[in-house]
Amino acid sequence: MHKILLFLICLFSICEAKAPPQLTTHDTCVKIEEILKAHVSYQKLTPELLDRALQNYIEELDPSKTYFIESEIASWLKPSQELLGASLEQYKNEDFTTFEELHEVMITAIARRNLLEKDIDPAQLPKNVQSSEFKELAWTRSEEELKVRLERIRALQLDTAEKLKSETRPQFLKRLNKRRVNREEELITNSPKEKKQLVLAYVLKAVSSSLDSQTAYFTPAEANQFMIQVQQRLFGIGAQLHDDLSGFKILRILEGGPAMLSEKLKVGDRIIAVDNEPVVGMDIVEAVELIRGQQGTTVKLTILREIGSDENKQEEKLDIEIVRAEVVLKETRLEKSYEPYGNGVIGHLHLFSFYQDPNSSSAGDLRDAILEMKKKQNLKGIVLDLRNNAGGLLPQAVSVTGLFISKGVVVSVKDNTGVVQHLRNIDGQPIWTGPLIVLTNRTSASAAEIVAQTLQDYGRAIVVGDPHTYGKGTFQTFTLESANYGKVNPKGEFKVTRGRYYTVSGKSPQLTGVKADIAIPGIFSALDIGEEFSKFPLANDQIAATFEDDLSDIPAIHRNQIMRVYKVNMQTRLDTYQPYLSTLRGNCAERLELNTNYQTFLKEIAKQDFSSDVVDYYSQTDLQLDETMNIMKDLILLMEISPPKGG
Repeated sequence: MHKILLFLICLFSICEAKAPPQLTTHDTCVKIEEILKAHVSYQKLTPELLDRALQNYIEELDPSKTYFIESEIASWLKPSQELLGASLEQYKNEDFTTFEELHEVMITAIARRNLLEKDIDPAQLPKNVQSSEFKELAWTRSEEELKVRLERIRALQLDTAEKLKSETRPQFLKRLNKRRVNREEELITNSPKEKKQLVLAYVLKAVSSSLDSQTAYFTPAEANQFMIQVQQRLFGIGAQLHDDLSGFKILRILEGGPAMLSEKLKVGDRIIAVDNEPVVGMDIVEAVELIRGQQGTTVKLTILREIGSDENKQEEKLDIEIVRAEVVLKETRLEKSYEPYGNGVIGHLHLFSFYQDPNSSSAGDLRDAILEMKKKQNLKGIVLDLRNNAGGLLPQAVSVTGLFISKGVVVSVKDNTGVVQHLRNIDGQPIWTGPLIVLTNRTSASAAEIVAQTLQDYGRAIVVGDPHTYGKGTFQTFTLESANYGKVNPKGEFKVTRGRYYTVSGKSPQLTGVKADIAIPGIFSALDIGEEFSKFPLANDQIAATFEDDLSDIPAIHRNQIMRVYKVNMQTRLDTYQPYLSTLRGNCAERLELNTNYQTFLKEIAKQDFSSDVVDYYSQTDLQLDETMNIMKDLILLMEISPPKGG
């Protein structure tokens, strides 16, 4: 999977907005206490957590390790018990002096970085610098060592610029420099109030992420982005932007969005002003905020458009108005296709997230896609592709699973009080009971893991793909709910890990992930991706299996009444695929062994060289999916030759 490093017009990167959250020290302490009260493992701030928070704070300030020198942050990198005790007392008094002192060191480091940048001679840069050397960086120990690191980074940037086709080397370097300078200006703001608010926002980020890998504080801008990712919908004009230094260039117009429907914008147009406010030189986050707005309102865009032939090209200036409307990112929700096989077809349904809004949902869209295939084709098997699916809404994971099983427990959650609740499919009317394969990879996480592992637990599906999935077996609550989308707290929002979840077998995918029945290593399989590689992951544990559901979590007064209806048509544990697994694994292994492209690919990913032509070829041809379809063909054939018992 490759990510497009561009911006959707109404989307923005996870970074600090220009105006920091409206926080006071009291607000910050209140939010920390709220997070701790809700957390599954930690209920009070301890010296251990403060130690973690200081490390996180340093990394928030300097994630690339290109500002600080180790000696100047040593007392915070390895804080003494005295410093931790003093910082804890400060916190109790709503005082964050320790973090403010560290922030001042960063401001000094920024000044030094700018002097070093000016001193770099492009003609004397090192050759053949590899990106892999920046993977596990230590802090530099001297100014000279820091300069060498900056020179090597510059050399790598120049090498990258020369490979780009869409922009020139000067433009690329100016853009990188502009982004660095913009962030530095935020950190060294001359406003004492804004500086204080920025420090407090970083404190909240550092403390929340010290609890575990999933607990996090969001600035207002980040909270909006988080909800967009969950809902896969937004309000804007529906176009893809690129910061072109001289404006924001339209790279793509999204199907069905306001920009396409108005037919006023064209690919290649450059936006230079929004509602008469110039945006040239503005950070893309700010420009996007200007373009976004409430549904039904109008935004005026001033654009430059090239006209004429290449030999006589000119630019004309236009003012156009577009009415903002909902833009549903369907391309990041569900892709559906099928492949002919024998006297029918094999359906391929690639679900990218578990979403729900007033008009659609992941389960509803999947249901419609399956019913359409069954109506128009002889559907012989389904590959449910959950690769690169990072999760989403838990109820949707239950509903999606319910498309393939009858009644029964799908997932159980145990919260910070130890209470266990079971989420059940109660419909009892699966729409597909035939051959089913779930395709996963290392980036399949959370709700995707629930669906994959539950279907595997019941014996309802074969899990194929990377040896295991991401390993996120925890659930979080978010202070900004879907119903309040758009009403973001100006002090920021947070999500906090409340507990773990378990599938019907009682197993949690936390840390370990969902194990594939048939492994087909993909492009991420050799990378350090997953909960096990996070800084502070929660441990794995297990609860009792719930195949025999006694409804013990239901109040006794209602249990008997519910039991009479619920216990009809329960999903049983199946062994449908067990007789075929050995043959399927053997056939798969033989095909992959004979596939020279795939064997070459395995050697390349072992090197972790993602600039390789082989890796690029693999990404385009998707050998992992090809082999999964082969496994499905084998499965259909085997089941036709030797039908399962009872089938």
